[in-house]
Amino acid sequence: MSQQAESMALSAEIQQRIQRQRMLDRAFRAVTMFFALLVLVILGAIIISLVEGSLPALKKFGWNFLTTERWNPVTEVFGARAPIYGTLMTSAIAMIVGIPVSFGIAIFLTELAPEWLKRPMGTAIELLAGIPSIIYGIWGLFVFAPFLQRNIQPLLIAVFEDVPVLNTFFAGPPYGIGILTAGLILGIMVLPFITSVTRDVFETVPALLKESAYGLGATTWEVVWQIVIPYTRVGLVGGIMLGLGRALGETMAVTFVIGNAHRISPSILAPGTTISASIANEFTEAVGDIYTSALVALGLLLFVITFTVLAMAKIMLIRMQRNAGTRT
Repeated sequence: MSQQAESMALSAEIQQRIQRQRMLDRAFRAVTMFFALLVLVILGAIIISLVEGSLPALKKFGWNFLTTERWNPVTEVFGARAPIYGTLMTSAIAMIVGIPVSFGIAIFLTELAPEWLKRPMGTAIELLAGIPSIIYGIWGLFVFAPFLQRNIQPLLIAVFEDVPVLNTFFAGPPYGIGILTAGLILGIMVLPFITSVTRDVFETVPALLKESAYGLGATTWEVVWQIVIPYTRVGLVGGIMLGLGRALGETMAVTFVIGNAHRISPSILAPGTTISASIANEFTEAVGDIYTSALVALGLLLFVITFTVLAMAKIMLIRMQRNAGTRT
């Protein structure tokens, strides 16, 4: 009887533990679901506030708000074409500079660097992400822009002077500040993000795959191009999109070096502006409902552009994963 009682007591204790664990699981699930839904609620609130704040400007200007270059607070005529152009151009320049440099650094750290150099160099690159953007802006304005004005921009103007099409992109006086300078600063700023992700995904490649390729006589370049990059392409696209998202929304660094001119010039050496720079420069000076609404509409446009880019990246990643599964 005592053994049966002990068995029943043990069984009851086990049942209590199971019930307690189930309650904890339900509570954990409810809490995590709450925070997940909270993120969606906050996102929805942001969208609603942006749409509501931009309605006066959108109702007044309609589609002309997207196609008009003129930005005149005095006459309350506003157009977003110049900020949109500046945002896309600076981000494109940043990606053209940042992607190959980041990939090169990641390849060096994972395939070529000696062991004593990998950790300190990787740490130094990651620390670049912790530098405030305003520091990049100050450095760009007082150091990088004068260097470009004296040395690089005159050289670019002279080299491409007689080259069709390119002479249009590199025309005009060397201001130092401008679209090109802002794009290069952004390229430097996205380096740690793309490099860190790229290095991490490169390290996930099984050593057996690379050793097999080396055993067949492949060079380091062939191993990287034919083994490492195809194996990690999904992660690489994710890292690139992370850097692109940072470039699209950067404010302070760009504001310092882009020149803040609401006009579109075919030359990337000329001053320009971006959506985030325009908002940062003028929001405190906005007087009147239309002026404020136009700036809020710029914020809505930046949200739409960023959301569209990231959504396209997600769709591309899904297709790449699906194709990889089909081939295997």
